[in-house]
Amino acid sequence: MIDFTKLILFVPTMLLISATPGMCMTLAMTLGMTVGLKRTAWMMTGEVLGVALVSTLSGIGVASLMLRYPTAFTAFKLIGGLYMLWLGLQLWRSRGAMAISSEELDSSAFPAGRILALQGFVTAIANPKGWAFFMALLPPFMLTANGPINAHNGAVLLIILLSELFCMTLYATGGKALRQLLKQRSNVAVLNRVAGTLMIGVGVWLAAS
Repeated sequence: MIDFTKLILFVPTMLLISATPGMCMTLAMTLGMTVGLKRTAWMMTGEVLGVALVSTLSGIGVASLMLRYPTAFTAFKLIGGLYMLWLGLQLWRSRGAMAISSEELDSSAFPAGRILALQGFVTAIANPKGWAFFMALLPPFMLTANGPINAHNGAVLLIILLSELFCMTLYATGGKALRQLLKQRSNVAVLNRVAGTLMIGVGVWLAAS
């Protein structure tokens, strides 16, 4: 059984989270500037595999928690919402921390495809924010009537992967256009504050849902 209403609501939510600047999106943008979209696709492949692993393990764990300990799940959801609020505030305070230096932009070292894929995979699974996001975001959109592994939750996973791939492609493609813009910390500060505001909104929604 697939709940299409939940899936329709999940699409814009996941796109919003994927589009928010973070480790993986910054990596895609930086590689798009330095090695081009074709080679960046290796990194994106590894990142998508890593996200598939993280989201699957997170989803199974959250589903089990929902079924066995509903009170603990409610508490965890509130903690997840508060964590996202904290991340949003950190983005507001970071000012221009994501600015990219000229040395990074002008680098001529082109890693092998397998190295880029491994880099994307490790970045996805080693990022604690990614685990926190999925543990906090997935519960409202999952179905657990027939256990955590079912067609609906498989569709949720597919949306996650397509959203990540779509947003990374946008970041990598727009990398060269943003090359000069992101050298200025003041410009990056504006982007961080927009992203921080969106993150705070998601955190409030999770805590109140």
